[in-house]
Amino acid sequence: MPIFQLTDTLSVAAQITPQEIPHLAAQGFNTIVCNRPDHEAPGQATMDDIEAACNVAGLLFVRYPVSAMNFPGPDLAGLGDLFDDRHHAVLAYCRTGTRCANLWIATRPATEQAEAVQVARQIGFDLSMVINT
Repeated sequence: MPIFQLTDTLSVAAQITPQEIPHLAAQGFNTIVCNRPDHEAPGQATMDDIEAACNVAGLLFVRYPVSAMNFPGPDLAGLGDLFDDRHHAVLAYCRTGTRCANLWIATRPATEQAEAVQVARQIGFDLSMVINT
C-alpha cells in the first residue's frame, strides 16, 4: 500500500485493512484517522473493523468521515490540531488518499496553504475539493 508523507506528523493512504494495522504500528504510526464513510464501496473494511484492530495494536483511532456533501466536516480545527500534534504520527486514509490531502490543506492557515497545495500536487492529488483550479 503506498503511503504518502505530507508532513513530519501526517501521512495519507488509500483504504487500509485490519490486517495492515500491525504493520502500520511497526512503521511508527500511533494514530489512524478514517476520512471515509462506511459502505462507500462493497467489501471495504468498516470503521469498526479498523478500530478493533487499532485497539489490539494500541493505536488511537479517530473517526472523521467526510464526503463531497459534508466536506470539510464538523471539526476542521480539531482535525488540524491532530494533524499537527508532534506527539502523533498520523496515518489518515480514505478511498485513495485524495480526500485526506484535501482535508489537510483545508486545515492549513492561509500563510501555509500555497506550500501545502504544492506538496499535494507534486504527489498527484486532485485538490478540487478544497481549491478552485
